[in-house]
Amino acid sequence: MRRPVLFPLLAMLACLLGSPLRAAELTATETRWLQAASPVIAYARELNLPIDIVVQPQPAAGLAPLALAFVEGRCKLVLSMRGNPEAQATLDRIPPPLLAAAVELMAAHELGHCRRYLDGAWYSVPAGFVPSLPQGLGVENRVAYAAMEATRREEAYGDLVGLAWTQQKHPRQYAQVHAWLLALRSQNLIPASHHDTLAWVNLALNGAALVQADFFAGPAALWASGLGLAD
Repeated sequence: MRRPVLFPLLAMLACLLGSPLRAAELTATETRWLQAASPVIAYARELNLPIDIVVQPQPAAGLAPLALAFVEGRCKLVLSMRGNPEAQATLDRIPPPLLAAAVELMAAHELGHCRRYLDGAWYSVPAGFVPSLPQGLGVENRVAYAAMEATRREEAYGDLVGLAWTQQKHPRQYAQVHAWLLALRSQNLIPASHHDTLAWVNLALNGAALVQADFFAGPAALWASGLGLAD
């Protein structure tokens, strides 16, 4: 397996500004995604977050086109787009007027994951909250269910960070982007599964609820208020 192409954040931004060397290493689809996500990546730079851009060079069919990993204290924004028809299909399914705002939301979603990792809060819950488990599960199923619920909570936090970004950067499109995300999370829904974030997305119908002086504080507060509702 070929090694991934690792773009430190500054080098990636240079690519977006027209560096011919870096641009030659990217496909048209990768460039389109990165250009659309660049406002979020630039904001991560302003926050001095330790984040790298990783472009997977091998075929990646079946993988999420955009995801986040955490390795040795650094966040890795991973593009798995080569030989992956979902990379272009994801863009094609977004209504054209919402394309920029929707891709930025997806990138900000991953930024939310990065923040949780850096805070040492991944899979954690606020003091006093006890996650519930269905009755009658064996030990292995209880462990698997608890892991699924923990992932679901992290996905919900990421969605709220994405919506907070939309509220602050694209307020006139907030209602449309919120409706798009709500529809996305409702497709092929398995209640209480990893990507069932509807309880939290519904709480964010009014984007003003996500805005505080600290960018991540508003999503964190609304996320905490939705924990009990999602059980």
